[in-house]
Amino acid sequence: MAERTKPIAQTNNFIVLDKYTPHPGGAKGYQSEAALEQELVRDLQHQGYEYLPDLTTPKAMLANLRVQVQVLNNVQFTDSEWQRFIETWLDRPGENAPEKTRKIHKDPVHDFTFDNGYRQNIRLLDKGNIARNRVQVIRQFKQAGTHANRYDVTILVNGLPLVQIELKRRGMAIREAFNQIRRYGRESFNSATSLYAYLQLFVISNGTDTRYFANTTTRDKNSFDFTMNWAQANNSPIRDMKDFTATFLQKNTLLNILLTYSVLDASDTLLIMRPYQIAATERILWKIKSAFEAKTLNKPESGGYIWHTTGSGKTLTSFKAARLATDLQFIDRVFFVVDRKDLDYQTMKEYQRFPPTA
Repeated sequence: MAERTKPIAQTNNFIVLDKYTPHPGGAKGYQSEAALEQELVRDLQHQGYEYLPDLTTPKAMLANLRVQVQVLNNVQFTDSEWQRFIETWLDRPGENAPEKTRKIHKDPVHDFTFDNGYRQNIRLLDKGNIARNRVQVIRQFKQAGTHANRYDVTILVNGLPLVQIELKRRGMAIREAFNQIRRYGRESFNSATSLYAYLQLFVISNGTDTRYFANTTTRDKNSFDFTMNWAQANNSPIRDMKDFTATFLQKNTLLNILLTYSVLDASDTLLIMRPYQIAATERILWKIKSAFEAKTLNKPESGGYIWHTTGSGKTLTSFKAARLATDLQFIDRVFFVVDRKDLDYQTMKEYQRFPPTA
């Protein structure tokens, strides 16, 4: 029996690591916010992010976005075409943050007609080949709304600001960074023509504690209680900013979290999965693929189980695992087996919250 209940996978090929050795060079004493910010940007550069020190204004961001969209789609916009692309789709007047989030998760491709009549699908992101998406980092971006604000560190994906990182000096209460994010949301993130309305993910840190959470306007998901630590597969948290940068902000990991392990539900609430949910999903998919390759799909050793407590998000985990399993070429259909009728109805009702393409 013990042989059948051993872990199915012990490897660091997943984005949620089984083993992680903390960085020995992390600061232990006082570290100012400016020093923490500089260290973060430097670490991201070492991980392959392009640093754009001069990109600090909306005009510069829009110019960089144009370059990135052109490269991703192998096109060249004229000035009039680019302006029309912005006004008719990318940043339509009156559009709010949930509508822009819908473009990231449900409608990332736009059928655009160029001035010469040529039509082409223009995509903001490549979800089929995540490595094609380009990541950049900027700092001290200035933007005005009801108040003028200056943001700490922003991560751009193909020129779009999708991740905002707010820092406080090492040891200061992390809730201060959370409150600052909320203040920026009221004052400038969602101001007219602000590309920051595309933000998907927030990261807050005081150096010794680092958390992430989804950008959502839903009231019951908009509290400090919904911030999360990144963690290893055994659920031990990765708190230090330097360790968080080396794991969560590793390019492949971050892109997978943004484009694979996030779900926009039927009420337009953005859900970003917790590390144990991602770990469970990864291992289910690994088990399915390894069983297929070993030709053991119809044998007991191809099975396994995932244990979640009540209220820990089992439905989202199972939904995402099923959805990703259907993308495997050798999977035609996914069945769910439950042990009583009320669970059948409950599961079906819960699944209807998630779009079929999530």
